[in-house]
Amino acid sequence: MAPGIAAANSTPLERDARLVNARDHKIRPGEVAIGVIVGRTSEFFDFFVFAIASVLVFPSLAFGFTDPLTGTLYSFGMFALAFAARPFGTLLFLWIDRNHGRGTKLTIALFLLGGSTIAMAFLPAYAQVGVASPILLGLFRIGQGLAWGGAWDGLPSLLAVNAPPGRRGWYTMIPQLGAPLGLLVAAGLFAYFHSTLTPGDFFAWGWRYPFFVVFAINAVALFARLRIVATPDYERAFESRELQPSPAFQTMFTEWRTIVLGAFAPLASFALFHLVTVFPLSWINLSTRESVTRFLLLEMGAATVGLLAILASGLLADRFGRRSVLAVTAILIGGYSGFAPQLLNAGFAGESVYMVLGFALLGLAFGQSSGVVNSNFPPHHRYTGAAIVANAAWFIGAGFAPLVALLLASRIGLWAIGAYLLSGVLCTLAALAINKEWARTAV
Repeated sequence: MAPGIAAANSTPLERDARLVNARDHKIRPGEVAIGVIVGRTSEFFDFFVFAIASVLVFPSLAFGFTDPLTGTLYSFGMFALAFAARPFGTLLFLWIDRNHGRGTKLTIALFLLGGSTIAMAFLPAYAQVGVASPILLGLFRIGQGLAWGGAWDGLPSLLAVNAPPGRRGWYTMIPQLGAPLGLLVAAGLFAYFHSTLTPGDFFAWGWRYPFFVVFAINAVALFARLRIVATPDYERAFESRELQPSPAFQTMFTEWRTIVLGAFAPLASFALFHLVTVFPLSWINLSTRESVTRFLLLEMGAATVGLLAILASGLLADRFGRRSVLAVTAILIGGYSGFAPQLLNAGFAGESVYMVLGFALLGLAFGQSSGVVNSNFPPHHRYTGAAIVANAAWFIGAGFAPLVALLLASRIGLWAIGAYLLSGVLCTLAALAINKEWARTAV
């Protein structure tokens, strides 16, 4: 992309971002890291606001025609829609990227993400508009999924490519910090309104406030990311094809082996992701008399443990190799799957062990799950290949996890969730065993 074309295609917001760029217009790793963390935190905040509302609000609001369990299952079906729509968003926004510039792509994607999320704040109840309520919810969720597919900016790949020798594991884990940070903010807001408002006020308007917050956070995230992607160094990375978008289908046909293995390698962590962040809240809300507010506070404490574990994963990966960290944590998650789900019926103490231990394992595994295959792509396919791998891994490993887990737990028992999680562990270990290249190139 020539500089003249980039300037012509840049948005006013991108041009403003250039004016407050880094000193000497250089990309420093710390500044890229900040842009990545802010961007990923905003995306995961949107993600968890919907997830929590899928348990506490939507079953009654949009699916008031059925019982709470079935309504929650329907809500988790809506939850999965975004993961199905995400690959289509990637295709659409890669076309926008190639033809109109990455600044235009990011601006449209994040405004679509914020707009789809804030529209949910105005969702009418089934009692008011009938079947239009779940239909609108589904459309808004698809909008979120399309936007997530377009929000890929290549910054994680830029971090990995420019990581100092022996520090790739540390720089790989930086984007993953957005998950616990986004959960902390989302759970904190819901816990506050759920504890301070009457049930009637919370259901009438309190739950809507976190959706309004999304738009402001996305505006900050957009500017933080444009401040990086507008730099000359980032443009030169595109010019050298380190971060150049390539045709999606060509990348899939050419790099199918890396994509398949990359999609299955993180399944242990991606399945565990929703089994400690989304599913437990639904089980507590439906099957126990535990306080929802107290459980949200417990989730926030466990997410802090997960945050520290993600940081630790970077140190461990640089010491022992990313593949080794993924393999060992997968084995530990396999052990966890054998006993932990039953703890959700063991009172607050059991729930605490389930959440804290689960988040600790999740942080160690999730911290390295996104970067394990990116370096295997040739430079001209790295940008698009990394986006396709992320889409596939989230769809296969996480998109339907809350729905499957709640269905298994309600129909068979909590032990069945352990079997489901174990299947993800086996996929991870198989993918790591097949790809000998990872063992040879891991740092």
